[in-house]
Amino acid sequence: MSNRVSASPQALELIATLKTQHGDVIFHQSGGCCDGSAPMLFHRNEFPLGGSDVKLGDIGGVPFYMSKSQFAYWQHTHLTIDVVKGNGGMFSLERPSGLRFLTRSRLYSDEEFAALPPVQPME
Repeated sequence: MSNRVSASPQALELIATLKTQHGDVIFHQSGGCCDGSAPMLFHRNEFPLGGSDVKLGDIGGVPFYMSKSQFAYWQHTHLTIDVVKGNGGMFSLERPSGLRFLTRSRLYSDEEFAALPPVQPME
């Protein structure tokens, strides 16, 4: 497994639709506050990434980031981005669709974790 993040078929379908509507986008796993901890989709140029963000991989051709401090808690889990009915994060691009992105996770086995590549710094 080369990615620390993957997506369900339903999430990939919504990602493709949103990319068609909005162009160049990125995911960022939010760390809480107003929208809780949720994967959020933003226009690439409207979400400032910085040295405190790491790239976990790509899903549906979209880069997926999270803060280094949050990654410290999630590093032993594989994240699967899925969709469910409901309202997305206040600023996330899927909000008007009636669907929202959701993170599902599972712990890696010791063998899987040992084989993972390091996370990538912000592009």
